[in-house]
Amino acid sequence: MSDHPVLNYISAGAWSLVQPLLSNRAKDLLITLIDFMENDVLPAEKLFHAQIPTHPPEARWASVPPILEELTLRAKGRGLWNLWLSGGDFQGMAGGQGGGLSNLEYAVMAEIMGHSAILAPQATNCSAPDTGNMEVLARYGTPEQKEKYLVPLLKGDIRSSFAMTEYGVASSDATNIRNTTALPSSNPDKLVVKGHKWWITGAGDPRNAIHIVLAMTDPQNPSPHKRHSLVLVDPRSKGVKIVRPLTVFGYDDAPEGHCEVVYDGVEVDVDSGVVGGLAGLGKGFEIIQARLGPGRLHHCMRTIGIASRALEILLQRVSDPNRKTFGKYLRAHGTVIADIAHCRAEIDAARLLVLAAARRIDVVGAKGAMQDIGIAKFTVPSMALKVIDRAMQVHGAEGVSQDTPLAYYYASLRTLRYADGPDEVHIQQIGKNELKRVEKLDQRFERIKKEGDRLLEANGKAKAKL
Repeated sequence: MSDHPVLNYISAGAWSLVQPLLSNRAKDLLITLIDFMENDVLPAEKLFHAQIPTHPPEARWASVPPILEELTLRAKGRGLWNLWLSGGDFQGMAGGQGGGLSNLEYAVMAEIMGHSAILAPQATNCSAPDTGNMEVLARYGTPEQKEKYLVPLLKGDIRSSFAMTEYGVASSDATNIRNTTALPSSNPDKLVVKGHKWWITGAGDPRNAIHIVLAMTDPQNPSPHKRHSLVLVDPRSKGVKIVRPLTVFGYDDAPEGHCEVVYDGVEVDVDSGVVGGLAGLGKGFEIIQARLGPGRLHHCMRTIGIASRALEILLQRVSDPNRKTFGKYLRAHGTVIADIAHCRAEIDAARLLVLAAARRIDVVGAKGAMQDIGIAKFTVPSMALKVIDRAMQVHGAEGVSQDTPLAYYYASLRTLRYADGPDEVHIQQIGKNELKRVEKLDQRFERIKKEGDRLLEANGKAKAKL
């Protein structure tokens, strides 16, 4: 399919690698998705933002732009709903809903959706944190929890939050999380949730119906990885206080937001309020590791699309005859040409990392692909930030204003270098994993050296300089 419209979005080389691994259904679905993006989603972006109220401030958190509901209906009607849901066992756990695509197939589609990074994932029910939360509920939730929360999330009737990061705590080391507890009350069937979280994405959304909260349930457990559980908190429960929406370089991401939240004595049932019921007590870390792997890669998939969109904006700017400097098009200046070339090379290289990690998940599962996911996680956002920075530079002051999406892209992706674990954590782990290879490397090169010495001796030669 050398004429497939996806070639307007990804390189021919990458397509030639992945095309044989994609089903005919996925290739057809890609065509449908691209048509949906170009004729429905991208034209609706300005209206989406215009429909978010500006005054009074609290109105920004009270409603959802109507155009989003229109787009979700169109996406459902065209079979572009829950595309992130992979096939196999997980597809069955989710009640058979979703695209049933491989992770590799979804990687290509997520990149396309990244060209409209806010609107497209929401319109297709492929946005964080809901995808990760649905995965938690599908894999670990009780039948009752699936019916109450997973089903409406899959339908797009509600939204959710994942409350992990704690206020005043170095949460990059998750074992530090301690100020949020869910401990027995006077009623043995109840847990009382107390804690202070922040950067809770989606907590400001009026559609939000559930917070999945990482809380300490067994503070005295000798293993720091068995002290926590995931508890289910209704944001409308007594004791839940949304303190404020936090801003990222001035952006508040209304109506979703990234909020500071206090849980002050919220009661939950032990059996129904802990993910997995009684069997889920103490399994918080086990569950979040399963949750974070694919989710980290989904962010990377979309980020490739954001970077590609930024490059397209850059190309149009430097080709605008109204923007000539010193009598020349911006694209005629050597530094600009070099920037364009670096952007192209960096995007294409990063895409291959993401596609390789997605393929690895399909072959060995998310746990076996953590090395590949980790490398993509700290490489892709930094790459995209460089591309966006170059695009902003050729726009001059306009590049940091609200008149282009570039400043928002930059703010969002700068944040992504913290989300799901700071870069430093992933870099350290990858470095440690590489060092584990030293013993085998020594053994291999010792064998090679011995054979080299034998060959020299057998041919009557002295040691050679290399």
